[in-house]
Amino acid sequence: MSGEKNLEILLKKMKPKLNAGEFVFCEVKNLEEISLKNILMSFREEESITIIIEKKIADDLDLRYSFVASWITLTIHSALEAVGLTAAFSKALSDKNISCNVVAAFYHDHIFVDTKDAAQAMEILHQFSA
Repeated sequence: MSGEKNLEILLKKMKPKLNAGEFVFCEVKNLEEISLKNILMSFREEESITIIIEKKIADDLDLRYSFVASWITLTIHSALEAVGLTAAFSKALSDKNISCNVVAAFYHDHIFVDTKDAAQAMEILHQFSA
């Protein structure tokens, strides 16, 4: 089943969900000492590997990070080739001075915002379906 491409439908039905916990972005040189089940996302860049992981696990592994985030999932199945969804919600968040880091996965878009901004970000995202 392919995801939704229509921007109007995506915005109206995205139904943001705030996931429990605190999450961090960490830089690692290899993944050998980190269980895959603990990694939300990994991305290999030229300089290193970036992972998103629960803050508690990062602390237990003594991994460095500088940004503690809340994780919001847009529960609509969005197509990877959909146009405008990221631009729409990132503009709405930036208008309120809320930084967002976005991960597009196969089924859903995931937004990481500073923990202090999570409640306001959820309010802003819910306004799209009002």
